[in-house]
Amino acid sequence: MSELRKIKRALLSVSDKAGLVDFASALAGHGVEIISTDGTAKALRDAGLTVMDVSEVTGFPEMMDGRVKTLHPKMHGAFLALRDNAEHVASMAEHGITPIDMVVVNLYPFEETVAKDGVLLEDAVENIDIGGPAMIRSAAKNWRDVAVVTEPGHYGEILAELTVHEGSLSLETRAKLAALAYSRTAAYDTAISSFLNQRIDWSVPTLDAKDLEASGIEIVRTVESGTVTFETPYFSNNLGLDLEKVADLRYGENPHQKAALYINSQGAGIANAKQLHGKEMSFNNYVDAEAAWALVNDFDELAVAIIKHTNPSGVGTGRSNLEAYKRALATDPVSAFGGIVAFNQIVDAETALAVIEVFSEVIVAPDYTEGAIEIFRSKKNLRVLTVKNAVLPADGRNIEFKQLTGGFLVQDADTHRLAIADLNIVSNRQPTDTELAAMRLAWAVCKHVKSNAIVFANGNQTLGVGAGQMNRVDSVRIAAMRAERFDLPLKGSVLASDAFFPFRDNVDEAANFGVSAIIQPGGSIKDDESIAAANEHNIAMAFTGIRHFKH
Repeated sequence: MSELRKIKRALLSVSDKAGLVDFASALAGHGVEIISTDGTAKALRDAGLTVMDVSEVTGFPEMMDGRVKTLHPKMHGAFLALRDNAEHVASMAEHGITPIDMVVVNLYPFEETVAKDGVLLEDAVENIDIGGPAMIRSAAKNWRDVAVVTEPGHYGEILAELTVHEGSLSLETRAKLAALAYSRTAAYDTAISSFLNQRIDWSVPTLDAKDLEASGIEIVRTVESGTVTFETPYFSNNLGLDLEKVADLRYGENPHQKAALYINSQGAGIANAKQLHGKEMSFNNYVDAEAAWALVNDFDELAVAIIKHTNPSGVGTGRSNLEAYKRALATDPVSAFGGIVAFNQIVDAETALAVIEVFSEVIVAPDYTEGAIEIFRSKKNLRVLTVKNAVLPADGRNIEFKQLTGGFLVQDADTHRLAIADLNIVSNRQPTDTELAAMRLAWAVCKHVKSNAIVFANGNQTLGVGAGQMNRVDSVRIAAMRAERFDLPLKGSVLASDAFFPFRDNVDEAANFGVSAIIQPGGSIKDDESIAAANEHNIAMAFTGIRHFKH
C-alpha cells in the first residue's frame, strides 16, 4: 500500500440509498465530516447523523427543482485541488475552499426510467443527471487526493480498508475507484445517447434553404425539397455500448473460458429474460435461446422451434402449441434431445406434459399457465424463461455487433419478412396456394439456419434441415437424409435456399427427392440454367430478391 490519504471530509449525494446509513455511520465513526444534498441529507438526519448541507458550503441554495446545487467552485475546487500544489493550496485559502477527500455519488436512475414501457421523453430528460457526473469526473480526475465511490457495492471494501489504515485509503484503491467511476459515467452517457438517438427524428427539416441563400450563408447541409436537414450517417462515427453486467456465468463456450452477461437499457429480449425455474443459465444456453426466440418471433401465427447449437432441428406451426410442438419434434426427434424449445404463444399444461417427455435444456416463451409451470418444475434442472417481446427502436433499426480482433463489425439485424405478393415467379408453372404457404414457412426458417442453408418443408412443419455446409448440394443431401431418416415424405414438398443456386445441380438434386417448388433469392449469373432445370422437372420456382446468409 502507498500514499495513504486520510479521509476528513466526504460529500454524499446518492439516488440509490441502499446501505447509505450504515456507510455514513461508519465514516462518522472515523471522524469524517459529512456534506450532503437535500434528499440524502434528510435520510442521514432521520438516522441521527450530523450532516452539513451543500448550500452551507457554496453559499447558494439548491434551485431550479434541484437542477442546480453542486455546480459551484467551492465544490469542484474542493475535489480538483492538488494538495501538494502550492498554487492550488493558495487558491483554496484565498476563496475559502476546504478540500473534500471522498465523493460518494450514484446517478439519477436514467436506465431504469427508460426501460419502463411507454416512458415519456420528458420523464427521461428529468432523469438525466448533470451534477452527479460532473462531481464524479472531477473527483476521479484527482484520484491522487480524492476517493470517488459510485456504487453501494463498493462500501464494504472501502470501510474495511479505512479500518485497517485508521481512516485512510491507499493510492491503489483511489486509482481503481477512479477507473470504475469513469466506466460508470461512460455507460451513463451511452445510455442517454442511445435513447435520444432512438427518439429524435433526424429527418425533420431544420431550416429553409431559400432563407439561408437569401442571407448569403453557404449551405453545407443536405438540401431536399427546399429544406435543410442535418446530414447524419446511418452508423455514428463513434459507437458506445450501453451495457451493464448483471451476472458472472460459470464459464463461456467451454469450461476454460470465463464469461459474463451484460444487459442494455432497452429491457427486452433474451438477455432480460426472467428465469422462472431451473439451474443457472450457461453461456451456450443464452446463445441457443437467442436463436430459438428470434426464430419463433419471425412468425405471426403460432409457432414452435427446437434449436440445437443455434440451428433449428425442427419448426412447426398449428392450431395449438401441442400440435405445433409435435410437428417440430417430428422433424428430428433425435437432435431434439438436449435442445432449446421456444414458443411464441402462452404454453399450457397439456403442451408442457408433452415437452418434458424429451430432455430439454431450456424452454422459452412469452408466458405460461400455472399448470404448465408446475409441470416444468417437476424437472429440477430444466431452465424455464419468460421473455418480453423484443421491440425495435423508434428509428426501426436493430443493430448487431460481431467482434473482430481489435474491433467490431456493425450491421442492421436481418429483420426482413417475406411478403408473398413480392415473390417473382420465374418458372413456367405457377406455385399453388399450398406450395406458397410451404414456401413462406421454409423461407422464414431458412433465415435462421447457418449458411449454406437448405430447408425442406410443407405448410405446417420443417421436414429436413441442412446447415453450415461448404457447398449447397451437400446441404440439400443432408436435409433430405434427415427427412428420410424419420420417414417424412419429401414428395410434393418445398425447398428453401438462403442464397442463390450457382449451378443447376441443386435443382436436379431437389427433383430427385420429389420437391415440387423451390424458393431462393436468385441473382446468379447462371439463374437461367436453374430456371430451365425447374421447368424440365415441372418445379415451381420463386425468387425473393433477398439473401439470408447467416455466418
